[in-house]
Parts: sequence; structure tokens; C-alpha cells
Amino acid sequence: MKDSGKFFVIDFDSTFTQVEALDELARISCAGLPDADQIHEKIRAVTEQAMSGRLSFAESLKIRVGLLNANKSHLAQLVDTLKNKISESFIRNRDFFFAFSPQIRIVSSGFKEFIVPIVSDFGIEESNVYANTFVFDDRGWITGYDEDNYLSQEKGKVKLLKELQLPGEVYVLGDGYTDYEIREAGLANKFFAFTENVERDMVISVADHKSATLDEFLYDNQLPMNISYPKSRISVLLLENIHSHAIDLFKAEGYQVEAYPGSMDEDELSEKIRNVSILGIRSKTILTSRVLQNANKLIAVGAYCIGTNQIDLETCLKKGVAVFNAPYSNTRSVVELAIGEMILLTRKIVEKSNQMHAGRWDKSASGSYEVRGKKLGIIGYGNIGTQLSVIAEALGMQVYFYDAVDKLALGNARKCHNLNQLLEIADIITVHADGRKSNQNLIGEKEFARMKDGVVFLNLARGHLVDITALARALRSGKVRGAGLDVFPEEPKNNQEQFLSELQGLPNVLLSPHIGGSTEEAQFNIADYVPNKIMEYINTGSTYMSVNFPEIQLPELANAHRLIHCHENVPGILAKINQVLAGHQINIVGQYLKTNAHIGYVITDIDKEYSKKVIQDLKSIEGTIKFRVLY
Repeated sequence: MKDSGKFFVIDFDSTFTQVEALDELARISCAGLPDADQIHEKIRAVTEQAMSGRLSFAESLKIRVGLLNANKSHLAQLVDTLKNKISESFIRNRDFFFAFSPQIRIVSSGFKEFIVPIVSDFGIEESNVYANTFVFDDRGWITGYDEDNYLSQEKGKVKLLKELQLPGEVYVLGDGYTDYEIREAGLANKFFAFTENVERDMVISVADHKSATLDEFLYDNQLPMNISYPKSRISVLLLENIHSHAIDLFKAEGYQVEAYPGSMDEDELSEKIRNVSILGIRSKTILTSRVLQNANKLIAVGAYCIGTNQIDLETCLKKGVAVFNAPYSNTRSVVELAIGEMILLTRKIVEKSNQMHAGRWDKSASGSYEVRGKKLGIIGYGNIGTQLSVIAEALGMQVYFYDAVDKLALGNARKCHNLNQLLEIADIITVHADGRKSNQNLIGEKEFARMKDGVVFLNLARGHLVDITALARALRSGKVRGAGLDVFPEEPKNNQEQFLSELQGLPNVLLSPHIGGSTEEAQFNIADYVPNKIMEYINTGSTYMSVNFPEIQLPELANAHRLIHCHENVPGILAKINQVLAGHQINIVGQYLKTNAHIGYVITDIDKEYSKKVIQDLKSIEGTIKFRVLY
């Protein structure tokens, strides 16, 4: 016995398992009956009334068992079902049950016939299981239950605990009002409302603590658990209408998630971010140094887009906050929009469509051209620019590109040695440069003057890359015969704000509200990619594909604890880390180090047995930015 002074009284239905077993038994035993759905719904409703304290438990039990129509053969099926419905956090912490089994009491108003086969797999002896028992007829049909058993009676759990007289502190973990009654009667020191599977407001309101998972219960009571920190205490804030798939992924992992449809300004975000562990944003939210100074718990930032110029990456680095983006997830969507707009503008479809809506029929080929054979100039030859290059060439276009960084040409694309060379040669120009400050007004009066007369111009990258006033003049003069813009220097913060631009009302101009990556496919891909990268970082320490951290791909953690040390990149830190470990006689299983210009990132896997003082000593090393332990 680990600690003879503590006993843990744990409920079964909707606590040890994700479901109410009698509900599941009804589903099994009534399958095929014409009124099966009605029977199951009545049992479920009666269960809920009893668990919330709105119906006498004894009365609810009599009603439910009377409706079952169940046989011993159904119980075998039920046990098989329940073995696949054990609460995730209980499975994760199976070691706790084996280690503390002498101190654990399963106390349930359910039935031993299906409880014992489940909990015995967790090392709990039948003698420590307290529950009801069925009464069967000679053909094995359930006809009732032992009504002399305390647990079939009103306040049965209270009566049982009085008789047990457990010699020490008693902690109760359960989801029902009958579990709270033990605490109410003064027979338990604390009652923890377990909410992993079901939340009952009445039960939560009377609990000493709310435990979203068994991890949280173990953490609160300083008991060993199989993860480093309860994920239910990790808060996620998602802004700008991020796809619901991201919300689902974080919730499935056990995190607390808040989602907002719009962005937040600096003041709003400075206040909201104080207790946030994971922040998810798109391009409109500006994550400044001032905001980050208030981010006391921030572990990671997810940019649900390609660019990260809206994020103060340097301050994130100094605070040990890893940043991840989605460099590829919406590439195809932006490329398809660019191709579509080129064709629409080159054929003057926008003008033709507007005339048709106004009742004018203008069937003419004048000013309408194919894109085949045209020279396409791509400014910025990154993920989007290169894919656009390949597709445009497949359409028969001649592709030219310019990038400030030396890039390998794909297919027959031709590299331009400077921007002016591209501007002078291209029939269609599309901008796909990044949003760094030095690129502000990359295309202005001088650049438009260098372009061919009648050029088609697109910007689907960043609003501040183009001088809008200069573009409007070029359109009015005919220098630019058509333009497509999906991004703007000033954009509404949400869908309720008005959009204003000098480009409104100009002929052969396509304006779209920053939707280049707004396809269902792209948004789902982004919402899948970014959370998984962040969760991998939190769960393993892997920084692969991080925007600002040194990249380390790590092996799976097995039979060890992982120490993650982020520090200023100054000489001697690794030596100090190893001196601390050696001083505590700790065996290193594996060690990984990567640095960049600003920080060092050391991962050390060590044997599970070690003094807790080593943690404080590692945190105290001068230059430490952030330290955490995984196990």
C-alpha cells in the first residue's frame, strides 16, 4: 500500500466507463423489439434524473431493471461492449490502479456481474468492489436484484461507507449526486465531480473540485500519473473563424478550447491571452511584443495560414514560445484562384458579366485573349509560386519568375535576374512574395510604369505589397487592363465592418475578401496540420517545421522521462545541464541539441527514478528561458 492514510472511492458508470451500463444493457437486450428505442430512451431519462438528484435512486433503479428484458447471455455482450468504453484517462493511468489497488474502492449502484470483469483488468480485487447483484430465474432472465443490498436503497452509498469505516482520508470521484452524498454525510474529505464523459450542473455545483479527467484528479492530489500535466488545464484560444476540425482535434486531446469568429486588437488580446497556453490565429491578428508580455502561460502559437509576419517571432523566441504555420496546406487553393482570375481578366469576363446583369448583350471578341502563349511573371517563387509555375506551364504559358532568394526553376520556367526584368517582359504579373516589412509597396508607381501596356496584374499574397493608389491610377490610364486583388493594406476586422477601397467601381477589376485559401479543402487541411504539429511539440518536444525554434525530430519517448530545456544561446549551458544531472547521479538515456542564433534547445531523456530537486536545479541554470518535463 502506497499511503495507508488515503482511500479512493470511485464510481463506475460514466466514470470508470464512458457510458451508463444499464443503458447499454437495455440497448443490447431490447435489440429487435418494436419498442426498443422507446424503452432505451425511458431508461436513459430515468438514469439522468437519478444522477442529477431529481429522482429517488431506489425508485429509478426499480424502474430501469423492470424495463430491461435481459438475460445472462446479454451480460456477456455488455462486458465486451464496456471493455471498449473505458474512459480514456483511466486507460492512460492504468498504472495508478495497479499501484494503489489496496486503497481503491469501486462503489457503484450498478451491478457486480458487469463491473468486476472490467475493473479486474486494472488490478482491483473483487473484494474491493461494492455494487448490486441481479436476481435470475431458472432460465437466466433477470427478474430483479438483491433489495437488501445497501446500494439498491436510498442513500445506499452513505450507508455502505458508514459500515466500511475506512481508516483514513477518503476522496470520492464520481459523476452523480449519489457520489456527492458521501461527502455531504461527512464520510469523505473531498468530492471530485468527474466530467470527462458527462457534465451535470447540479453535481458540479456541490463538488469540492471539478476533475475533467483522471489526470486532473491525480495531479490535484499529487498522485503519479502517466502524463506530465493534465491536458484539461491547457487552454486553447482560436481566433478568426478557424475551421471546426481544429477545435475537434484539441478537444479530443482533452484541452479546453475557446473559439472566436473575428480577430482581436492589441488591447483585447493583451487581456485575453493571460491564461492561454495555445493561441491560434490567421493573418488579421497582430501578435505584438506588448501582447506577448502578458502571455504568462503561452507554450505555442499556431498561424493557420502561410505567413507569420503578423507575429513577433523574436519575442516569441525570447519567451520560449514555439510558432507553427501551415506552409503547404492552402497552396493549391491560392493557385487555382490565381489561374481562374487570370483567365477571367484576360477574357474580360467580369465586364461581360456585369453588362449581362444590366441587360446588355455584347457578343464580341474584341479585347478578349487566351492565356496560352502569354508570358506569366511570378514575383516570389515559394510554395505557391512554384506550384503556379507548373500549372501555368501546363496551360501553355511561358513562365518567368523573380525571387530575392536563389531558387531552382521548375520545368521550363525562366529565372529573371532582377524585378525590373520580369516587369518589362510579362503579359500577366502575379505577386506571391512574403509579408516582411521590407516588401512594403514592393509594387508602386515606378514598377507599374515599367510594365507592358495592357498588363494584367494580380496580388493574392499580402495587402501591403502593392501601392493601391498607384494601381488605381494604372487601371484608370489603361496601363493595367485588368487586376485581381484578394488582399488589401487595410482590411475589415470581421464580416460586419465595411470595406472601402479606391479600386471599387473600376472596370475589369476582381476584388475578393482575402479568400485565396478559403476553400473547404484548404481550411480542413490547415486545421488538421497546425494542431497536430502543436500537439506533437507539447507531447514529445518535437519542433519539426517550427517557424522560429531550432528543428529537432525526436524518437518516441519510451520508459524514460524527457527534460526539455530552452535557453539563451550562450556557451556552457549544455555542460551545466549535464553537471546537474551528474550531480544527482542521473543516467542519460538519450540527448539531443539544436541551436539557432538566439536560443539553444536541449532534449534529455533520463531514467524514471530521480530526485525532484533536479528539476529545480535545471530551472535555476542561468540563461534558462523555459523548462518542462514529459513522461
